[in-house]
Formats: sequence, C-alpha cells, structure tokens
Amino acid sequence: MEVTIHRGTNEIGGSCVEVSAGGTRLILDVGMPLMDSDGEPFDLGSTRGKSAAQLLEEGVAPKVVGLFGGGERPTAILLSHAHIDHSGLLHLTAPGIPIHATKGTSKIMLAGSLFAGQQNLDKERFRELTPGEPFTIGAFRITPFPVDHSTFGCVAFLLEADGKALLYSGDLRWHGHQPETIQALVGAVAPRRIDALVMEGTHVGGTKQIGSTEAELVDQIAVEIEGAEKLVLAHFSPINVDRLLTCYRATRKARRVFVVDAYAAFVMHLLSRQIRVPWKPEGKGVRVLFNKAFLRKPIEKVVRRIDHARIELDDVLAEPEKHVMVFRPSMTRLDFAGNLPEGCRCIYSCWQGYLDKRDWVECQRDIERAGGDLVKRHVSGHIYQADLIRFVEALQPKQVIPIHTLDPRGFERFFPNAMVLEDGQRSPIG
Repeated sequence: MEVTIHRGTNEIGGSCVEVSAGGTRLILDVGMPLMDSDGEPFDLGSTRGKSAAQLLEEGVAPKVVGLFGGGERPTAILLSHAHIDHSGLLHLTAPGIPIHATKGTSKIMLAGSLFAGQQNLDKERFRELTPGEPFTIGAFRITPFPVDHSTFGCVAFLLEADGKALLYSGDLRWHGHQPETIQALVGAVAPRRIDALVMEGTHVGGTKQIGSTEAELVDQIAVEIEGAEKLVLAHFSPINVDRLLTCYRATRKARRVFVVDAYAAFVMHLLSRQIRVPWKPEGKGVRVLFNKAFLRKPIEKVVRRIDHARIELDDVLAEPEKHVMVFRPSMTRLDFAGNLPEGCRCIYSCWQGYLDKRDWVECQRDIERAGGDLVKRHVSGHIYQADLIRFVEALQPKQVIPIHTLDPRGFERFFPNAMVLEDGQRSPIG
C-alpha cells in the first residue's frame, strides 16, 4: 500500500489524499482551498465558471493523474463529508469515477446546492455507504466509521490492503454533541494497531489546545439570549448541523421561539428521520421566515415542504423579545431596508476571520448604529490539540501523517513517528 498527499499539507490546499494497492487507486476527498497565499479566506467566486484545466494551471486543483482527465482514472473517490474543503472540486472530476459517501452527506450537499451556490452530488456517480459496514473496492477492504464533526454524515475511513491498514481521519472532534463516536472509533481500530494514521491537524501549532464543548456552548448562548431585551439574531452556517441544534436548544432553554430561514429549515426537513431535529415544528418553538434573498432562488418545491411553519417579519418585530432569528448580513438591506431592529443582539457563531470581510465589517457598523451588540460564541468543528494527542496515543499507529494543517512539522513535537509528506510525494505504508 502507498499513500500520496496532494496539497494536504500545503497552506492553501484543500484535502485530497491518494491511496493505492494492487492496481486500485482511491482518492480520499477532493477539496477546494481554504485560504489563499496571503492566509486570507480563499475567494470561492474566483473559481466559478472555470474548467478543471484552468484550476490545475492556477494551482487550485491538485495534480492527480486521471482525476480531472488526462491519464488513467482513479478507481473511486471516497468522500468523508460535505464541507467544500473536502468536496468542493468533485464536480470537476472525471465523470466515470464513482463517489462513495453517506446519505447524510448527499443531503447536506443538496441543501448547499439550492441555497449556497455549492455543488450537488451527481446521482449517477453516487454510491451510498453505511457507517460501520465494510465494503470492497478492488484490492481494498474499506470500513467507514461515523465521526463527530460540525456537519452531518461525516466518516473516517479504515483502508486495508496488502496486509497493511491505514486510517484516514477526515475532520473530527471529541467535543461535539456525539463524543461517543470517536471513542467507538478508538475502540474498534486500536486493537488492529494500524500502520498509518492520516490525521487532520487544524489546531496543531495554534492557540486551541483545548476549549469548550458543544454542550457548554448551548449554555453560553442561552445566557446571551436571556440577557438580551430585544430581538436576538444568530449567524452560523445551516449545514453545520451541530450548531443548528445548539442554537435551537439554547433558544428553547431561554424560552424563546427559534425563527430559521428556508436554508436551515430545509436541512432540518432533510435530516428529520436521521437525527433528533425539531421537525415538524408545530408546538416545538420553530418557525420559518422566508427572507428575500432565498425567495429569489428557484426553491418552490422546498417552500411547499416547509411553508406550514411560516412566520412573517412583522410578527417577529411585533414581539422581538420572544424570538431568536437566524440572520445573514444581506438581510440588513433586503429585509430590514437598511435599518436593523433597535437594540438587537447578534450572536456570531462562525470562524472569526469572516468578520474582516466587507459584508461583516458593514454589518457590525449597522448593529452598532441600531444600538445593538455583537457577541462571539463559537466552538471549533475540529479536534483540539490536546484531544488530538490523546486520540493518537490511544490508537498507537506506526506512522502519523499530518494533513489539513498549517503546521505539519508541529506533529513532530508530539509524535516521534510523524512523517511529513510534501505535495505529491508518494510513500509506502509500513
């Protein structure tokens, strides 16, 4: 078995790992870059309408033989979850390559395609996998394990071939709403003594050695809601399902009504049979505001499914102290005619780097002008450094290969068996 990291340890790269054995080539995730060469959030708009050849030339897409055309195609793509730094370039890959993912990931990508300008998962290429159930592709026996991350349907992959075993972590954490998943993963994999762990290290070398849990965030946000006298606005990504649940639980704890937008409502509708989300909302303190930005989109079928829970903005503003409303900066102009409600409190629950972008700089001014305040309450979707060390020590892999990190050499400070691979470098396992 051999492994190749494609831009996975590059500071501007998305996740893409190649594993090969016995003539079978598997690609683990095909992500869009997270940051540009200046360390700023990558401008996703700069890729719209561009071909795979153009993105390869610009260094945005990873140079993997046959993945985007030009050479023998990989056997299959294994998708760990729906976030664009793992799935953002899938639509440009060669059409004959099957994509294996969970049903939850396909649903999250559907919602993102309708509301956030992201790409849907090609139905012709989609092969549904079930967490916990092994399957075979060529020379590989593959076992997907459910893991806790900020979105839904996430898995890690155990790959076995040539008498070797490799675990690909994808993105995961030990402090979400389902910490038992990572414990179950350790219990299942540790006895195997894997040969290589390809491990995400988002917080290696950073300030987040340890931090709050998602459960603690529920209480923190509830306190902020209870301390607000007027309307509370909540900003987060609806595909980050854990945060959607956190904000709902905090709102109910503060005895207010949770007003979601069509995007969040559709996510709740899609996942209502798979996880405990408050849907259908009658009597459970959830209503849907059809904000004007989303009404411009072709979502008639979606509207019919969630219209029974509709609430109008005038009804929210008539009793602002009773509501918490999902919010995005575009609503200031489109829905509030340039003037946010007096005394509003905005709970910001995303990466803080976005606050430096133009829309949020202007939005913070609008909040201040309305006599309101912005409160930052966020928990990372990635494993804290202390938990990462605990995770690796519990698994005792023979090699640790860092990905998804700005500080791959930082792994060497904690693990003497760390092996840092450069972009495109191929290495045998074991």
